Amino acid sequence: MRRLHANALLLLAALVWGAGFSVQSLAMAHMGPAYFTGLRFVLAALALAPLAVWEVRKRRAESQQTDNPWKLTRLDALGLVAVGTILFLAAWLQQVGIKGTTVANAGFITALYVPLTPLLALLVLRRPPHPAVWPAAAACLAGAYLMAGGALDVMRDGDAWVLAGALFWACHILLVGALSMRTQAPFLVSAVQFAVCGLWGVALGGATESLSWAGVMGAMPMILYAGLFSAGVGFTLQVVGQRHTPAADAAVILSAETVFAALAGAVVLGERLGALELTGGALILAGVLAVELLPLWAKKRRRRAEIRQS
Repeated sequence: MRRLHANALLLLAALVWGAGFSVQSLAMAHMGPAYFTGLRFVLAALALAPLAVWEVRKRRAESQQTDNPWKLTRLDALGLVAVGTILFLAAWLQQVGIKGTTVANAGFITALYVPLTPLLALLVLRRPPHPAVWPAAAACLAGAYLMAGGALDVMRDGDAWVLAGALFWACHILLVGALSMRTQAPFLVSAVQFAVCGLWGVALGGATESLSWAGVMGAMPMILYAGLFSAGVGFTLQVVGQRHTPAADAAVILSAETVFAALAGAVVLGERLGALELTGGALILAGVLAVELLPLWAKKRRRRAEIRQS
């Protein structure tokens, strides 16, 4: 798969997530954040399980014709559990934080995962991102600030939860890309991380939240969309796309979720987009285009220089 195609999948994932943001907020009227997170990801795991089984059988059949049979190591298994746990912490912390702060604060603080991802890649993995990533990340962060209304309220208790969620989102982007490339089994990675995340959610919900049948039925349309599309389709597109796109670049592209969420809010909830929001959306999209086009432009310049020298 070419990098352009992979980035298109990541942009499609951002579209699916953005469209589902309004759905997720509506579900909170029927159940707690842990139960909702758990149920949606259990549903996603069940939906993706047949594809994961097919993929494992295919990998094993293909590897039998080589001297290097395909199998999961203990390190792979630990990685799958880790990425599912990180996914749960990111989703749950964000959901809890949203209930304790303003939408403006939550939207901006969540967007901090965009610069956090290349920073962690540099400090932890010693992988310097392409120079285009830094101005693109800055543009996305500025865009998120404008889409939050160009002003932040006084910091509240929920802001710390959202910030912790942003850190785990950055960790998830780093780990899921590496694990997908290592295992060469994106459907398996998706299904297992969904199952682990879902089990954590159901377990925590059972210990700390109440749940009624009426609440489940009331939230069922949201659970179906968030489970089958936001989780099942969106996160699987992310896993497949990140096999061919660096994590830092992926973080910038996925930040387009903010733009799609605002558009969905305008369509579904009747929210209005003013000049600040539109300017912020334009900045985010400019950052996404910069990450895609600037490396291609630099590559063409190098080729032209090599041709001239030869």
